[in-house]
Parts: sequence; structure tokens; C-alpha cells
Amino acid sequence: MPKNDLKTVAFPKLSEAQLASLGECSLTKSERFRDGETLFECGQRDWKFFVVKRGTVEILDESGDQPQRIHLHQPGEFTGDVDQLTGRPAPISAVARGDTDVFEVCPEALRQLLNHHPDLGDIILQAFIARRQLLRDSGTFTGLRVIGSQYSQDTFRVRDFLAKNCVPFTWLDVEIDPLVGELMKRFGVSENDTPVVACGDMLLLRNPSNQQLAETLGLLRPLEKSVYDLVIVGGGPAGLAAAVYGASEGLRTLILERLAPGGQAGRSMRIENYLGFPTGITGAELTERAIIQANKFGANFAVGMVVHRLALESQYPVLHLRAGETISTRCLLIATGAEYRKLDVKGCDSFEGCGVYYAATPLEAQMCRGSDVVVVGGGNSAGQAAVFMASQVRHVYLVVRAESLHKEMSSYLASRIEGTSTITILLNTVITAMTGEGHLREVALLNRKTGETRSLSTPAVFSFIGAVPRTDWLPPEIERDEKGFVKTGPQLTPSPHWTPKRQPFLLETTHTGVFAAGDVRSGSVKRVASAVGEGSMAVQFVHEYMRTN
Repeated sequence: MPKNDLKTVAFPKLSEAQLASLGECSLTKSERFRDGETLFECGQRDWKFFVVKRGTVEILDESGDQPQRIHLHQPGEFTGDVDQLTGRPAPISAVARGDTDVFEVCPEALRQLLNHHPDLGDIILQAFIARRQLLRDSGTFTGLRVIGSQYSQDTFRVRDFLAKNCVPFTWLDVEIDPLVGELMKRFGVSENDTPVVACGDMLLLRNPSNQQLAETLGLLRPLEKSVYDLVIVGGGPAGLAAAVYGASEGLRTLILERLAPGGQAGRSMRIENYLGFPTGITGAELTERAIIQANKFGANFAVGMVVHRLALESQYPVLHLRAGETISTRCLLIATGAEYRKLDVKGCDSFEGCGVYYAATPLEAQMCRGSDVVVVGGGNSAGQAAVFMASQVRHVYLVVRAESLHKEMSSYLASRIEGTSTITILLNTVITAMTGEGHLREVALLNRKTGETRSLSTPAVFSFIGAVPRTDWLPPEIERDEKGFVKTGPQLTPSPHWTPKRQPFLLETTHTGVFAAGDVRSGSVKRVASAVGEGSMAVQFVHEYMRTN
């Protein structure tokens, strides 16, 4: 969408009839702010939504060294951002310019407004999405500051966590950025404290864990102690689809995600075969829209939450979390997906985050522009990564163990790669060694068919090989196949763990009320569309189970 059109969508003006409707709505109340008073400020939690009746409201970016105006809301316009729906702190501030009258809406009332007044809700949601895109594309919005070394695994981990959770941030490299010294002095930190996370002039965290980041950024909030209708473990396409359908159909729904919603699909820079997107869509865009959609209907998200084990001795399934916390639920959906296997190469672990990566996004591309890189794998994920990186770096070497690129990869993608001059395909080839000091410098390759060996100088290897299901937290009562994927369906009726007289539902496991969907399920089709379909379908089985139990 052209920038001018995007601004029109981002900052619409409500009609007199819509303003009158808001005035009559029980969800809103009228407030007055004097000139210079703050409506909300950067970092504030549970910030309110405002519609300007009289006067003006200035939206400011105060995350950098000097406040910058983002927009000046006139009468009929409204404040807000996608973070208002997700429960995250405000990324911007709002200040009254002149005496200003507004309609005020609290976060919970805003969600009701979106659902009960769809015409107005569509305008607000479209504006929120467009504003976030403008913020990202502006090139001037600072967001959080992350200070750390490009060779630090913890710095990469922090940046990766923020990027995957769609948190705007600016990275300052201690090796090359001229502002780092002054900033570190201002924050009272040394290089030994890095990576550090700051917002404006306020130091937030020193080398935080993912859980600390999640708590600080509002991604992980205190969980309620009562029994949920549906708990979903895993926030990939299957989990997100189940959250949307579950919450929209009145189920008290919670998603637990250990790192960031989106799963493997969320890291893709171009999904071209997903129905309804003929020009393609990035995994991050698809994920962000799904999160907004689920939040709109009232689904609860807890990011940075690791499930250690599942207990099935009680009336309801009980999930055991960090620090002894537990969650009980009437129904459970296992949607933890699968992760790429690590390369069986000596020293690989020591280069993770500083030369070995499991996603190919702008974050990783920033580390190796102007270089030759290696992508390992023969499936669609590897192919998409190769195509994206070919537009970002000097040259891509695609290392494929198989004899043909067409064996596991979609035909359109394999043909595109074969026609890209900046991609060299190395079939029948594996990596045998990695070397470097502190960060990756070189890899050794072996052609298994000819026995030929060669070395490549590279700062980055992108690995997309195989899939290992995330099922180590499940008890024996949940049967898995020989590779660890969860078994489901009527064929499990003879299992000693299945006790009811009825057959298991199509996506039900060997324990009643526990379902599985997406890549973690044995026999599933490893595609975004099928994962979304299974997640949606699982909610129907949840309803059927709850009607009889």
C-alpha cells in the first residue's frame, strides 16, 4: 500500500454520526484534559483509548534522545496502537495541546467496543495495524534500545526475542556504533553488563532472561488460578487458529508460548502458497494479525512460559510451569510444533547466535550483508531462506543432502532457486566442520557422492534440517510415534491408555479432553494451511467433548 494511502487508513476521522454513537455508548465516558496534560505515557500499562471531541492530542515518540512528533490528532480522530489490544505497555506518549475534551475507553471496554460495534471496530483495527506498519517503516522510531556486541550470543538472543515478538527496537553494536560509549556512561553500565535494554533515558534490564523480558514488556502477566476451558500449549499457526476460534466462541482460552507466537512459519519471509494471499505474506505479518484477532476476542497470551510437565491424575489436566505454578484446564490442545534439528557438526553449539542460525529474517541478514552465506536443507523453509538471503547478501550456497532439489521442495520454489544466479546449489553435500574464534569464519563441506571436499569462508550458516517435535514434557499416557510425534484419532481405541467406550475424536490423543494439532501431531501435513485447519477443527472437538463431560 502506498505511504499516503497507509496514512489515510492509519489516521481516519470519525463521522458526526459515529461520534454521536460513541457518546451514547455505555462503554465510554467523557473526560477533559488541560493544555499540556498527559493522556498516557511511553511504558505505561493498561493505557486507555481516547477519541478527540474538541482540541488536539499530540502523539510523541519519547523513546529516543529527543521527543519527536508522530501525529497530531484532530477532533474526530482517536489514539491507540496494536499494543492496546495485546496488553503491552504504550510505545508512545499522548499529550493534550490546548484544553481538550475526549471520550475515554478502558482496555476491556475497547475489546467490547470492537466486538459489539463491528463497523467502528473495523476502522479502529485497520488504523492500529497501519500505524504499527508506519512506525516500523519510519526509520526514525527508536523503540527499545538494545546495546550489545554482534558476537555475543546473549545479545542475539535478546534481539531475536524482541523481533519474534514484534517489539520495536534499535540495536547499538558496542564494536562499531559511535553513540554507545556516551549511552553506556549515561546508563551507568559497562560492556560487562551487556546486552542491556533501555527505553528513552531509563535503563530497564541488564542481560535479561527471556522470562524477564516477557514480564517487563507485558508479554507475561500473572495467570488466573481458576480452571480454563481451553489451554493451548504452543503459539504457532495451529495454536493461534485454535485461540481465535476458541475465544470467539466463548471459551475461556489461554495460550502458553515459550518464546514467541508464530512458530517456524512466523520466521518465514515469504509464504506464497497460503490461500487468499496471491502475492504472498511474511510469517511475521500473518502472526501479528492472528495475535490481534485472538486478543480482540479475549484470548489470553502468556509468552516466555515454559511447560515442564503435564499431570493427568486430577479431574482436569494440570500443567506444571516455572516456580511451581500450575494451570488446570477442562481441555488441552498440544500445539507445540517441531523445531529444526541441530547440525551434527563439532562446535556447532558454540556458534549458535554468532554464526549458526535457525531463521533467516532481517535480523540475521543484518549480521552478514556483503558476505557469502550457507543455507542447509532441502525443504520449503530452506528454499524460502535461500531466496530471501540472496536478496540481502553477496551469494548463497544451498547445501542439500539429497540428490535433487525437487524431492521435498515445492516445484515453484525449486525452479525459482535454480533460476537465481546468486544461489549455488550443492547437492549430495553436508557440512563436516565449522571453525572460527568467537564467531563463525569457515565451514568444510563434503560431497557424499564424489568424496570431494571444499572450504567456504562465511560468517553465517542457516540450518533448516528435519523436525524434532516438542513433546518431552508429555507423560506416557499421551502416546507418541517412534519419532516422538503425538498420535491422535479413532485408531487409538485399542490403546490401554484410552478408557472411554467411545472412539477418540479425530484430533484427540490417548487421554480424553487432550488434543493435538499442527506439526506436533503424528501424520500431519507440514504446511501452514493444514496447521490452521487443524487448530480450527480442534475447537469443534473441544465443544463436543465439553457437551458430554
